[in-house]
Amino acid sequence: MGGLTQDPAFAATTFVVIDFETTTPTGYPAQPIEVAALALRYREGTWKETGRITSLIRPPAFAPVTPADTAQTGLTAEQLAEAPTPEEALGALDRRLTAGTPYLLVAQHAATEANVIHHQSAHCPALARTDLLDTIPLAKHLVPGLFNYRLDTLLARFAIPQPPDRHRAPADVDVTAQLFRKLISAADQSGDFSDLAALVKTAGRTARANKPLQTGLFDV
Repeated sequence: MGGLTQDPAFAATTFVVIDFETTTPTGYPAQPIEVAALALRYREGTWKETGRITSLIRPPAFAPVTPADTAQTGLTAEQLAEAPTPEEALGALDRRLTAGTPYLLVAQHAATEANVIHHQSAHCPALARTDLLDTIPLAKHLVPGLFNYRLDTLLARFAIPQPPDRHRAPADVDVTAQLFRKLISAADQSGDFSDLAALVKTAGRTARANKPLQTGLFDV
């Protein structure tokens, strides 16, 4: 590996690959019905998994599971009826984050995960303050010219097998983690990223909780 993975800041960071499945009720933000997260650290030249969590989530009454949701994910209203609430599921995930440890969330099209987390921030305040890395701009930098940068396209490009339960959060986290590791390997080989800061400059996304509040035009 090259300069990126030799950077002390990179080695100190825990990368948490995260994925949500959601419902999309009219007039409301997307509501989570499943979450999975997988924590990775790069140590002594290899990736090590340091934690994993997954949970179904019971949606609120205004966001029922639709036939389209079931067709996409396989999840049904009956499966979710007794699932943990968002407060319970995301609170459990939030408590897995250790104060003082540097984290970055990793997601495919991270804006989607960032918005879900932002709207659930009351249940997961530490998670909501964690910045993100997006695999899409990183892939665009490293593998220019693909006809699109959807997850399925990138899995095929990097010869990552499609999981049988694609569009379930645990399966999507697993393949996104594989993609992330391959992208980091390509980033090291390219020499374009000397350190974590360079990686964040290309693929980073600031958590909405960490963005400065915009004051009014005439505030003094």
